[in-house]
Amino acid sequence: MSESPMVVIGAGEAGLAAVQAANRRRIRPLVLEAADTAGGSWPHYYDSLTLFSPSPHASLPGRAMPGGARTYPSRDEVAAYLRDYAARLDADFHFGQKVTRVEHDGDGFTVSTADGTSRRARALIAASGTFTRPHRPALPGLGGFAGAVLHSADYRSPEPFEGQRIVVVGAGNSGVEIAVELARVARVSLSSRSPIAWVDQRPLGRDVHWWGAVTGVDSAPVGRLWERVRTPVIDDGRFRAAFATGNPDRRPLFARLRGHRVEWADGATEPVDTVLLATGYRPALDYLDGTGALDADGGPLHSGGISTTVPALGYVGLEFQRSYSSASLRGVGRDARRVVRGVLARSAS
Repeated sequence: MSESPMVVIGAGEAGLAAVQAANRRRIRPLVLEAADTAGGSWPHYYDSLTLFSPSPHASLPGRAMPGGARTYPSRDEVAAYLRDYAARLDADFHFGQKVTRVEHDGDGFTVSTADGTSRRARALIAASGTFTRPHRPALPGLGGFAGAVLHSADYRSPEPFEGQRIVVVGAGNSGVEIAVELARVARVSLSSRSPIAWVDQRPLGRDVHWWGAVTGVDSAPVGRLWERVRTPVIDDGRFRAAFATGNPDRRPLFARLRGHRVEWADGATEPVDTVLLATGYRPALDYLDGTGALDADGGPLHSGGISTTVPALGYVGLEFQRSYSSASLRGVGRDARRVVRGVLARSAS
């Protein structure tokens, strides 16, 4: 069995940033991607999704995202950019190759895919993202709810929900945007533990991501403080205006679901057709089970993206891996350079 200097799992923005960082060090990695093309989760997000950051702050290293300071690329534009970016990299891409198991020994890694193929690598970068592992919290009565329950990962467009009564759970950017979109055809409440944390998209005429870059906040290392901070919702005024109409409205998290009904915190109840969970994702790293790389909840044991338990294993694209932008197009390049350098050093020792 031949051995690669590095295997990268995933060809979304995190995996492509890792390949670019490896190329800078004259490494041609092997890339295993479950989908049939580069681009990660982007082709599968809801139809109307646009980036909340403008093109200059949404680029991977070495190639700018098309558009100017007031261009907010669409889902399809991002997907096309990532495919083009991949085509310019020096890597051995294998598409339709879902990684099912990784084994580690003293000499490196054996990486197995669903078709029964195994490959060897001295270093491994896990950049498989989170989209295939939607987080479904244990909300009161959710398991027995008689209506429809779906995650934002399953949502594409509002048309199938016309005339329904819908509860969207989660007050992040996606939850707010989906709630506003659904309210065009349905009666919608956004239900969350905390109020929406609105942030102006262009304070003093500059995009908020520009301010984050010039102040250093966007790339500053973070600890666990983020767990106590509400997720900011970036808005140019349209979302707040939609909530001001009363549809959608924002309510505290419901007390429980019963049958086809929702019971609100004030004791009121009403029938509901659909509960849509905009509750985020968790790292999709099941293939590392048994290596000692994961904690009891399946999360990676790491420091800044470098495994603390398995030599020459690194991660790119984890939420808050090192900074507030770690899981974004603008942040994965910084993290990838550090992680690739670290795992290569450990693979050579």
